[in-house]
Amino acid sequence: MNSSRLAAFSDGLFAVVITIMVLELNAPIGVNVSDLAPLVPIFLSYVLSFIYGAIFWINHHHLLAVTRRVNSVVLWANLNFLFWLSLIPFFTAWVDENHAASIPVAAYGGALFMVVASYRILELVLFKIHDTDTLLVRILRPGRREKFSMIALCVGVGLAFINSFVALAVYIIVAAVWFMPARALERALARRDICDTR
Repeated sequence: MNSSRLAAFSDGLFAVVITIMVLELNAPIGVNVSDLAPLVPIFLSYVLSFIYGAIFWINHHHLLAVTRRVNSVVLWANLNFLFWLSLIPFFTAWVDENHAASIPVAAYGGALFMVVASYRILELVLFKIHDTDTLLVRILRPGRREKFSMIALCVGVGLAFINSFVALAVYIIVAAVWFMPARALERALARRDICDTR
């Protein structure tokens, strides 16, 4: 079993998640720029959620690019990851509808935690079916970003009950940590592409 169908299915779900989020942006009644002002917080939360979706699509793409084997456990681990990712539009809308109240912001952070945790589970499942000297295992096994992110998101969830905007700032910091894919993995993939074209 190869990873091409897994990638195609996952890409489809990523596209659906992003589409659902944009549908939450309702055009204002009115023709003045000032009519857009009430939509600014909604737009900003959409941007953050879109960035998270994009970040995980890029990292998932790189992960599957170095995946050589897939089994049923990997398929279920991937579905678990996609399940948590698919909840992001719901929690984004909840934060918007309640003007960044503590509980929705905490729940949003909890959902992000589960996305990162389920992504790490997918990595660990892939490690088990790949040799220790493969690119996948050598580069991604430490999981430093995943561990940092899960700790930071837990802190963010707690901070949501003190100041929801500080919690959102923590979520932005976590997104910044993931913004670029694993550099070592990207360099290795670039080298492999160069070798393949020779």
